Amino acid sequence: MINISIAGKDKNSKARAGSFETDHGVIQTPIFMPVGTQGTVKAVNQDFLANDIKAQIVLSNTYHLYLRPGTEILEKAGGLHKFINWNKPILTDSGGYQVFSLTELRKLKKDGVEFRSHLDGSKHFFTPEKVVAIQRSIGSDIMMVLDECTPYPCEYDYAVKSTKLTSDWAVLNREAFKKSEPLYGHRQFQFGIIQGSVYKDLREKSASDLLKIGFDGYAIGGLAVGEPTGIMYDLVDFTTDFMPENQPRYLMGVGRPENILEAISRGVDMFDCVMPTRNARNSNLFTSAGVLSMRNAKYKDDFTTIDEECSCYTCRNFTKAYLRHLFVSREILALELASIHNLHFYLDLVKQAREKIIEGTFTEWKEEKIKKVTTGKNTTED
Repeated sequence: MINISIAGKDKNSKARAGSFETDHGVIQTPIFMPVGTQGTVKAVNQDFLANDIKAQIVLSNTYHLYLRPGTEILEKAGGLHKFINWNKPILTDSGGYQVFSLTELRKLKKDGVEFRSHLDGSKHFFTPEKVVAIQRSIGSDIMMVLDECTPYPCEYDYAVKSTKLTSDWAVLNREAFKKSEPLYGHRQFQFGIIQGSVYKDLREKSASDLLKIGFDGYAIGGLAVGEPTGIMYDLVDFTTDFMPENQPRYLMGVGRPENILEAISRGVDMFDCVMPTRNARNSNLFTSAGVLSMRNAKYKDDFTTIDEECSCYTCRNFTKAYLRHLFVSREILALELASIHNLHFYLDLVKQAREKIIEGTFTEWKEEKIKKVTTGKNTTED
């Protein structure tokens, strides 16, 4: 079990600042994990990730790494850390979300899920046990269990069946984890995933089932899949009440800066989302004054920095005019510079949140920060 050490709590919310150890480093929370689905955070090299962006942990994906490069290559390389030259912690999603998003290409069964590769159409079968074995080959510090992520909207009767399936698979996931050993000498931890769609009784039942099994940490899954933001916040607030105080709490796949701050105030410690890098590649930059679209003609001769409150490599060295020029010219450097900035913005945001929690001023700061970062966001493209 991971024991999270709490350094501070906000007196006006459920926000908390903590830390926990892995063999590849200490993770200070709240924390955002850049998404490196295939063993790479798109358009950003590991040196920038570690030294400028100051990422403490990255997320990779079991489904994608299983298909390419495959477990044989990963084991020959000595695990994903060595393969990608990253000596900090890695969390791997189970691939459940990716498999279940295939819809027509997958078939759900009691003991697992059959699917066809999106790469070549080849047929594969994921069981909870196989997903654990793949993540042993990857060597991630934190592995997620195989679960079913229900869509939104989701009928109650289907959500009941899906939640039970996730709980049944959780038992098999944990048994397989306990029966197997790490391949590369460092500890691996396993998180359970609380499901239940938008139904509070199912969320409570799912959390209860997982706590009985006993995992190293717990995640909230199945949100940010199309439900209204207010419902997401309410369910996060409800669900964290059933998650252990002394273990990490992870909200999967969320989200915009304001979503993260609101979830922190509801007791969440860990986050991931493709939004900072995906938006960056589409020329949309998160800043302290809202989202800026760098293709906008008004930046053609704007020689100011992108965000005066940001200390990232991009903001220290380049102007809005230059970044716009790169995007309009379709230069690859645009993707790198924009991605560096957005990831730095996200990591700095959770760092500030941590500092404000410890100072005792989080709630006031959060409200003001949300007002600033949402300014003008409706004028941009996602």
